[in-house]
Amino acid sequence: MSKLDLDYFENVLMYKSLTDGTYLASIADFIKPDYFKNKAIASIFGIIKDFSEKRNKLPTTTEIKSYLVSDEQKSSFKELVTSFNDIDKNLDNEELYDNTEQFLKEKAVYHTMLNVAEDVSNGKVDTSDVLDKFEKSCNINLVTDLGLDLYSNINTLIDDINSVEQHLPSTWEWLDNCLGGGFLEAGKSLYVFAGETNIGKSIFLGNIAHNIAKEGKNVLVITLEMSELLYARRICTNVTKVPMKELIGNTPAIKQAIKDEKGKIFIKEFPPATITPNQLKGFIKKFQEQGIKLDAIVLDYLNLMHSSMGNNSYERIKHVTEQVRAMSYLFNCPIISATQLNRAGFDTDNPDLATISESIGLAATADVIVSIFQNEEDRELGIIRLGMMKNRYGPRGTTQAMRINYSTLSIEEADDIEFEDDSMETLNALAGLAS
Repeated sequence: MSKLDLDYFENVLMYKSLTDGTYLASIADFIKPDYFKNKAIASIFGIIKDFSEKRNKLPTTTEIKSYLVSDEQKSSFKELVTSFNDIDKNLDNEELYDNTEQFLKEKAVYHTMLNVAEDVSNGKVDTSDVLDKFEKSCNINLVTDLGLDLYSNINTLIDDINSVEQHLPSTWEWLDNCLGGGFLEAGKSLYVFAGETNIGKSIFLGNIAHNIAKEGKNVLVITLEMSELLYARRICTNVTKVPMKELIGNTPAIKQAIKDEKGKIFIKEFPPATITPNQLKGFIKKFQEQGIKLDAIVLDYLNLMHSSMGNNSYERIKHVTEQVRAMSYLFNCPIISATQLNRAGFDTDNPDLATISESIGLAATADVIVSIFQNEEDRELGIIRLGMMKNRYGPRGTTQAMRINYSTLSIEEADDIEFEDDSMETLNALAGLAS
């Protein structure tokens, strides 16, 4: 985008605000008084905005003049109206909105820089907060698209209905059936596995990464809990079916197994509670810059991300979850993660809703939530159970027994297991958390 003449465009912005109510409404929330070089012009814009909001119409020049108090305001308004003679009245709508976005972003970034510099001088700098401020400054989108005109463009809907959605299979029949075939390849969705400490969330995520890669897809694994090499060892154990302690000296088996893999798995570690969603977004963009298409992103796990937003853990996790889900839209691929539920009675048949209060925001945001849990019966049988707590793409309220081979860290469905009837009570209680 070419360099914008901010002084000239300030006059354009004022002209359009005076003559186009739709335009004014689209920019009103993004404009700050200090974006205008002339403070008198800033106050005039405020008059136009307030008048429009209160009376649902644009003010005339006569009505604006009636609100002007100081000589400076009156003089500036006269000069402003005169300057309208020098601007192009036949503005291309698309170019107008593009230039407006550029104007707002440049002003927002400039004033963010001033605020950050002031914080630096006062010794009040939080690096993650700084990144959030700049991200917010650039996150200005003047939406002009009115969306889908359903009845006039019915063929668009029909084509979508008749299209075959592409899925990334987990290779677990129960889960893939619940999801309509697997994780939506371009699903713009957030999938979350929820479980208590040490129940196997990372093992499930590692298996999913491997299973998707087996289909010839590229998977990025973000680990916030263990090192890249340790995570790689665990996946390698799964790939080769060689126990981790026996990998030493098994170089031929390792190389052969990896050689046979069709896709790619990228593993990146970050220290826990250090990386924000915006920082993660910046890192993922590096793959785009290098021409690497990521088909899925595995994040291990949500609760270990950092956010400067929010005053408590509930608000922090809610913000992180919303931002991570937004990334699935930005990168056009599913994001599969896990969450730590601090629930004192998670291993009982009657979990208490109040014990997961900080995760309610997550439950509202995620598209699919799969619980990983055990009761006493499960432990006796040596299995872990998956339960479909929330599902925007299919049924919920069902469970599936899974068996983990802790030697090779591989997971398979345990279809030979029968349960007592009260096992469903646990799932129903869990499902109620996401309703």
